[in-house]
Amino acid sequence: MNFYRPQKVRHNIQVIPMIDILLILLIYFAVSTVFKKPRDVLHIDLPTVREIASDSVTETRSVIGVDALGNIQLDGLAVPEGLLESYLAAYQKQNPGRKLELEADKKLPLERLLTVWDALTKAGIPIKEVPARIKLKE
Repeated sequence: MNFYRPQKVRHNIQVIPMIDILLILLIYFAVSTVFKKPRDVLHIDLPTVREIASDSVTETRSVIGVDALGNIQLDGLAVPEGLLESYLAAYQKQNPGRKLELEADKKLPLERLLTVWDALTKAGIPIKEVPARIKLKE
């Protein structure tokens, strides 16, 4: 006696169409990719004072010194916190033709350096006329 047995249906995943789709995606991404161009790097070695020959004698300037802790001195005179602007104004009245230069420590916080530049600007001294020299420990 033969009983009816339903045929088992095998579910197959067709791989060939999937390979076609993946190949098309691969070609699309390969064509549409924008590669980064390498950037040129310019290495600059700035000259130091020892390397620049000079025949002329430069004028002496008054020094605004700022150490790593932010303490300020104007020509050797300690300036209290927040009074640099008034000291610079008084100094300009006493020495009208004297130029200034800024000597700052390498570890000086940028905020403190900007405070000094702000005081120079408020006192009427252009920043471009005050060269800055950063003290590097050798």
